[in-house]
Order: sequence, then structure tokens, then C-alpha cells
Amino acid sequence: MKEPLPSPSATVTQDAILASVVAFFQANDWSFSQHETEPILQMQYQGENGEWLFTVRVREMPGQVVFYSACPVMVPEKKRLAVAEFLTRANYDLIIGNFELDFEGGGVLYKTASIVNQGTDLSSQLIGQLVFVNVMTMDRYLPGLMSVIYANVSPSEAIAQIEQTPTPENP
Repeated sequence: MKEPLPSPSATVTQDAILASVVAFFQANDWSFSQHETEPILQMQYQGENGEWLFTVRVREMPGQVVFYSACPVMVPEKKRLAVAEFLTRANYDLIIGNFELDFEGGGVLYKTASIVNQGTDLSSQLIGQLVFVNVMTMDRYLPGLMSVIYANVSPSEAIAQIEQTPTPENP
């Protein structure tokens, strides 16, 4: 049986969510720009394996906050099927978030998100977890993605190389 969607009165306002996210980035000294009319923040993020655009979007119904890391290159049309396989393989073991491929334009995003209801604390800790899982995952998979696009490495081999590399949570 499906759970009912939260009623509009049960969700936290867009302004309250955005204020919590802005406070997180200010407290952590992240430089960002805020869209003039939309609840969107953008910033550049420098990882160990590349630099990319990081975007936060707040959606009022149903009280969502969504974090995106955008791959710094567009996938050429002739590589999109191989990249789709790579991203599907990458998504298989991911617990928080997922990769997305725009088949029309070739953009690749990594997305983490949360629904924030009344009574739910959108804490700095929760925001931090969603942000850092996001950027760390993009940073981890970016070299494999680039190897599929530019070095003709097979998607399965690129994933195998990534999974053999130790991470802080899996030494």
C-alpha cells in the first residue's frame, strides 16, 4: 500500500529550507551564488580528480532539497551508450544518491536529495552528509567516467578500477 504524500501544511517552507542550506554553506566558508528569483545556489567544487559545478535546488512541494554535481564535460553522442552502462554499473551499489545521464544533451549529474517535513530537523549535519556524499561520489567516479569517454576503457573495466581503489569508508 502506498504511503500518502504529505499535505502542503505538513511540509517545511521553501524559505526555511533555503535558509538552512545557506547557513550551512556560510558556516563552512563555501563561496556560492544565489539565483535572484529561484531557490537555487551554485558554486564551483574542486575535488581531487576535477572541478565541477555544484548546485542546490529547493522545491517547495513536497519540501525537497536536491544537491547536484555536474560532470565538467558533456558526453559525446557516440559515447552515451557506454557512459549509460558505466553509470548503471556505478549506481548499482550506491545507497545514497544516483547518477543521471541526459541522453539528448550529454550532461551527467550526481544527485542526492531529502524530503523535509514539519517536525523534521534539516540540521547542518544532514545537509553536510548529503553534500559530502555527493561531491565525494562524483570525485570518486569522475576518472572512470573520463576513461570511458576519452580512453575507450570499457564500462566494466572502469568500474573495476574504481572499486579496487581504497576509499576512507572502505580501506
